[in-house]
Amino acid sequence: MAQLDSLLDALPDAAVVLDAEHDRFAAWNSQAAALIEPSGGAVSARLGPALPNFIVFIEEIDHRGSAWTRDVDLSVLAGRPLRCELSGKSVPGAPGRFLLVLHDLDEIDRRAQLSEAAELHRAGVGEWMRAQSFFTELERQNHLILNAAGEGIYGVNADGKTTFVNRAAQEMLGWTAEELLGRDMHTTIHHHHLNGCAYPAQDCPIYRAFRFEQVNRIEDEVFWRKDGRPIRVEYVSTPIYDQKMLAGAVIIFRDITERKENERRLREAMDQVADLRDRLEQENAYLQEAISTERAHHDILGRSPQIRHLLSKVELVSRTDATVVITGEPGTGKSLVATGIHSESERGRRPLIHFKCGAVASEAIDAELFGQMRGASAGALRDRPGKLELAHGGTLFLEDVEELPPDCQGRLLHALQERAVTRLGDTRARSIDVRVIAATARPLDEAVRNGRLREDLRLFLDVFPIACTPLRDRPEDIPVIATHFLKLACARLYRDPPIITERAMRQLCDYHWPGNVRELRNVIERSAILSTRGKLVVELGSSTRAERGPQIGARTESDMQQAIRENLLACLREADGKVAGPRGAAAMLGVPATTFYSRLRAFGIQAGDWRRH
Repeated sequence: MAQLDSLLDALPDAAVVLDAEHDRFAAWNSQAAALIEPSGGAVSARLGPALPNFIVFIEEIDHRGSAWTRDVDLSVLAGRPLRCELSGKSVPGAPGRFLLVLHDLDEIDRRAQLSEAAELHRAGVGEWMRAQSFFTELERQNHLILNAAGEGIYGVNADGKTTFVNRAAQEMLGWTAEELLGRDMHTTIHHHHLNGCAYPAQDCPIYRAFRFEQVNRIEDEVFWRKDGRPIRVEYVSTPIYDQKMLAGAVIIFRDITERKENERRLREAMDQVADLRDRLEQENAYLQEAISTERAHHDILGRSPQIRHLLSKVELVSRTDATVVITGEPGTGKSLVATGIHSESERGRRPLIHFKCGAVASEAIDAELFGQMRGASAGALRDRPGKLELAHGGTLFLEDVEELPPDCQGRLLHALQERAVTRLGDTRARSIDVRVIAATARPLDEAVRNGRLREDLRLFLDVFPIACTPLRDRPEDIPVIATHFLKLACARLYRDPPIITERAMRQLCDYHWPGNVRELRNVIERSAILSTRGKLVVELGSSTRAERGPQIGARTESDMQQAIRENLLACLREADGKVAGPRGAAAMLGVPATTFYSRLRAFGIQAGDWRRH
């Protein structure tokens, strides 16, 4: 131990031996005793915030055999601010012991300054005085001009030391001329980039001005004020000469912080305008689509008790923001009910966004509902809001909600509960205020049992249920609806409406209408085309009344299901087996192709069954 102490005392710098196993300094020399307090007990308990960096340093020594660092702050051990560099090595033959040498950086800087002063003295005091007098004379001659200028102006000599600073520069930087003169300007105001990265002097355009005799114009950098705040600046750095000898550089700078902030706000405003433009374009597209559909041209018609009850429920719920679930067979007017609720509500001035859940490919549903950012997928060429954003302030109508994939149902429920949506490819959630109206052709409990609808989503949606009655259960409404459809069809054909005879009306009222109001509309439109002699000619397709008898009175569920199956087969025969397209069976029945395929599967109809009947 005595030999170790004598070796430590022989070192010119402060040195200690750390016993990591016992968490103490085992030995130290007098220089270390003067610099820090090595005998104060457990080292880890005394290092405070510097402990994590100290542990990393010791582990690096243990792994590599030696290391150095300036990241360990020993001010706590010294009892005063201490800038220190640590270098260390493992002690051979003594596991867990490390020799640490402490270099006082303030002392190193003082020695460097002494060395620089000696070198300057050796270069000749006369040359230094000549450069100093040049800048002094330059400032004296231009004193009034420099202080009157609105831009900040300062000069540096060939060593980067400040030689003069005008009033504008002092005000912008928060330093006085006395505090800056003679100091290295780069380390004072130009030491870091705005993002916090260190800015080496050798990379500084100002230094290049006098080192490489270049004029440098920089449009966006940062100077640091005395209080530590950054200011955005643009500047020109120009070399200056004294009798053809490079003397230093003059820097003229302007504070552009406010301008950059205004540019940032403008960019944000333009982004908001672009988002609003995209949203308005999408809303306009949906409004145009709504105008082109039949449901924009008529209201809920009928005089049956079922219709009067339905209208009373629509009137009640339209005064609220309650979530509504509309159930009923295809073609019973669920879209009309949703439109009626929305138009009579306080949200009627905002759009009703209609989303057919079964008409969108599963891989595209997320983008359609939640929106997407440019580049989020292969086809995403620009930012696009989804249906939830488009319905902000208005109403989202989810038709055939059980057709949504289960995982998408979960994301939809989360967005509706949190009242916020995040586009695909984005991290920012956007607030939404949306009323939801859902529609389904299946009972909700059945959809949950079959795994087509999540129970938690059903509970969220099933606040105010409304059931649409099939047309066959309210035959007294058929004359009113048929007359209305006939007027619409003839207006499009530019001809006078034909007379609906008692026989034709009885034929319409006796038919069981498996396709409900949608099928009635198609029949009336077809009849309007065929009726060229003043009277309405009704054709109900290949399933004729003669084949089924009068169908008066109650029908069993089996009879109804069989009638629907026969109607599907009749549509396939008339379309020659084609389902999709303008002349397909789905269009003939007035339902989406996806719905038609679902019914084929439900009734077990195979590809060639329609040929065998």
